[in-house]
Amino acid sequence: MFEEDKSDYDKLGFKSGLEIHQQLDTKKLFCNCPSVLRQDEPDFNIKRKLHAVAGESGEVDIAAKHEAEKEKNFVYEGYNTTCLLELDEIPPYEINKEALKIALQVAIMLNARIFPISQIMRKTVIDGSNTSGFQRTVLIARDGWVVTKTGRVEIQSICLEEDAARIIERKKDTSIYRLDRLGIPLIEIATSPDMKEPEQIKEVALYIGKILRSCKVKRGIGTIRQDINLSIKNGDRIEIKGFQDPAMMVKTIKYEIKRQLDLIEKGNRIIGEVRNALPDGTTDFLRPLPGAARMYPETDLPLLKISRELINDVKKNLPKLREDIEKDLEKIGLNEEMTKILLKQNRLDEFKELLEIYNEPNLIAKVLLVFPKEIASHEKKSTEEILKILNKDVMVFVAESLKAGKISKEQIKNVLERIVKGEEIEKAVEFKKLDMGTAEEKIMKIIQSKPGLSENAYMGLIMKELKGINARDVIEIIRKLLERK
Repeated sequence: MFEEDKSDYDKLGFKSGLEIHQQLDTKKLFCNCPSVLRQDEPDFNIKRKLHAVAGESGEVDIAAKHEAEKEKNFVYEGYNTTCLLELDEIPPYEINKEALKIALQVAIMLNARIFPISQIMRKTVIDGSNTSGFQRTVLIARDGWVVTKTGRVEIQSICLEEDAARIIERKKDTSIYRLDRLGIPLIEIATSPDMKEPEQIKEVALYIGKILRSCKVKRGIGTIRQDINLSIKNGDRIEIKGFQDPAMMVKTIKYEIKRQLDLIEKGNRIIGEVRNALPDGTTDFLRPLPGAARMYPETDLPLLKISRELINDVKKNLPKLREDIEKDLEKIGLNEEMTKILLKQNRLDEFKELLEIYNEPNLIAKVLLVFPKEIASHEKKSTEEILKILNKDVMVFVAESLKAGKISKEQIKNVLERIVKGEEIEKAVEFKKLDMGTAEEKIMKIIQSKPGLSENAYMGLIMKELKGINARDVIEIIRKLLERK
């Protein structure tokens, strides 16, 4: 593996660019279908063959020719909810406005110049991943930049495009795809080939990743894909596809440089091609490098016009980067552990909404993040099942009941437990008044059985023992009894 220092990269004439494709968390780009991957069995399938067509230059792209020569059959799995656009049976709807706004947010945060008018294009793709044989894509902005430790890196282009269908199985002469992923909005960010060493590429990938995660994007495996374009002196451009984790970039680049140096040493020419990144850091051949001949205009859609008014509106509502959000949460008193969980679970909006109702950050975070997990464990259910019951509307109702004094802080978990067990939320916030004499006797027994505890410790024991009672009554009795001792 290539293990040299920066001066050796300079001698090699190494240069590299980066492409990042990130799914947006909206409906699909050119229809109103939900962007949800399904695990249940499909309701139907259709079979097709795809054919290469000429691009704007009048020529058929070399990568398209390569795929056409395979003469493969394609099977597309769909559901009864699959729309005609996903099957390429009707023209596209107008572009998804929410997805467009997210793309504009990213463009502004990357200092890019937004185009006021742009032509939506078709990009020939006949590997079967698009039922139409092309991918719709539109150039949103260009000429942005980011600053790294070793210099400025230009952002060449920011595009909005459709994601491809999801591959299910590849056979010798047939590929099987599922249509649930087809059309999910993707933002594509491409840098210029300004990066001169692998660590710089990783730094740029991580920084752009921070910007993307501050916006409304999907999370998890497969929602972001990163490709690297690189070359060395006397060699052609090589595109390496399939990075999920920036940590693998440095290792893969070093292996690729070694592969190319070995070819040059043997007198072979480095020909431009697309290669697939493998888990061990090596790569293998995928297809020839595509050229400009694969693009042609989308005739079913008008020109995309982006007004100054829309850009100004987006600028007023730019999201904050994670580190800025962490600082804001620290200022309001949320502890570090809760902050990490809150951001990891992507529940900041819910947190802010509940905080406006009852301004006690750590309590609200506990209600959102800790109580559901504890209840799930006690009820022997998944946290996801519990959160479907304890949805945002339920949490808002509980917070409003707390603010109105209908329940105390100590009663919140009990309220949530009662709701999970099926009790109506209006009933779940109702607590009976204590018979003070009987209650005092029971509380005295608990205190005598566990001497020397704090008020809060006694409160926890008593609330567990005497369910459905008002915590304010309990704390008064505890304090009275402890003062007597």
